[in-house]
Amino acid sequence: MSSPSRVLVVDADPETVRVTTDAFRESETRFLPVESVEAARIELMQHPFNAVLCELGDDAFQGFEFLMELRRSHPRLPFLGIATAAGSRSAIEAVKAGAFDFLSKPLDPHELRRSLREAIECSRKGNEPVAIDPRNEHEDAADTLVGNSRAMLDVYKALGRLSPTPVTVLIRGETGTGKELVARALFQHGHRAHRPFITVNCAAIPETLLESELFGHEKGSFTGASATRIGKFEQANNATLFLDEIGDLNHALQAKLLRVLQEKRFQRVGGSKEIAVDARIIAATHRPIERMIAEGDFREDLFYRLNVATIKLPPLRDRTGDIPLLVRFFLKRFSRELGLPDVVISRRALSRLESARLPGNVRQLQNLVRKALLRGRGFSIDRDIVEELLAETEIGDSPRADREMLRTWCRGLVAEAAGESGGEAHRRAIETVEAILIEEALRESGGNVTRAAGWLGLSRLTVREKGKKYRD
Repeated sequence: MSSPSRVLVVDADPETVRVTTDAFRESETRFLPVESVEAARIELMQHPFNAVLCELGDDAFQGFEFLMELRRSHPRLPFLGIATAAGSRSAIEAVKAGAFDFLSKPLDPHELRRSLREAIECSRKGNEPVAIDPRNEHEDAADTLVGNSRAMLDVYKALGRLSPTPVTVLIRGETGTGKELVARALFQHGHRAHRPFITVNCAAIPETLLESELFGHEKGSFTGASATRIGKFEQANNATLFLDEIGDLNHALQAKLLRVLQEKRFQRVGGSKEIAVDARIIAATHRPIERMIAEGDFREDLFYRLNVATIKLPPLRDRTGDIPLLVRFFLKRFSRELGLPDVVISRRALSRLESARLPGNVRQLQNLVRKALLRGRGFSIDRDIVEELLAETEIGDSPRADREMLRTWCRGLVAEAAGESGGEAHRRAIETVEAILIEEALRESGGNVTRAAGWLGLSRLTVREKGKKYRD
């Protein structure tokens, strides 16, 4: 279990402590309030913290000097500056000096929660090590890249080659293959490992808010913009920015991102001032970018800017021999986490996992192992437990389940056709299955018609024409 997050609050104003603790009343986050910078220095020497919230507005308080000091002594520790709107130090000055964010007084609980949670997550991801342990021979770390298949050895080689360089890296792979883990490994072994690791999941933020999240906004730039907000690019200046699910960006944001990559400068939403930024960009996507470019959904020039170097993560089905290593790794980790004795898994259960269809890849396997441990209640995990879990989580995993699902669907088609006194059931069934089959083949091939045609046993012309037909 991860320990509760700790935040150092440096402010002589009791209202800051009250608002902060009230905002996180239902959280396990722990706050240590001190009234002076001198007391804060003592606490930092004695205890680790995930973030610092510090008054900056009063020159006599020395908060700004404390910020400069922490940038040298604790460069990965997120520092959030707070001051009255008319304080002597502006948000821009604070961020230029290295603050993670700036909040104006009176503190807004919603903004405080958002900013502090982001800072704590940044601290956690930047400081929790990602171990590379191909054979799972060492003590399990919190996050580890496990596997000695040829496909994973290629990933390790790419990590070793690209980590020390400042180049932009695009990580590609299906959902659940560990793209964020690889991004963190790139960061931790890179030339900016002593600086923060800022992350943005482009798919998890509403499209209307994503531009402000990435580039920040000026006060009054839109309804609800009650204060200037610092974006992720500013936070990542001289650091590393990980853009997860980059394929979900709309065209307007793609254009703005392209400009940042080309010119290393941008404007906040509602602003006119050019802001220079130097951030190492790591991006990731599970989407078929080449097909998106062909369909006009992704800018080709942005793809070339992002694709300076690529790491392709293999799906679990291509990692021959890695499933037993991964299962044993997760068994060790979760047994310890759940307070259970070491648990073994039978050879038949392991064989069943190796033959299973796991579209969620490593993430799905991890969840299966955790559930198996809980269901086994500390005893060995046999094939029956694995079969039950696969039936629950992957209804289409067994041929029998696949056949029954298909039979139910066909029964509905026939019943519908009988009610309409029509004869379209056969055509509708064939076209529906064919459309899905061609779509999946093109998706898996990254839009390569020749490769998809070879898999389907059809001509390139047929695949192209049918693909266009079903797309239209």
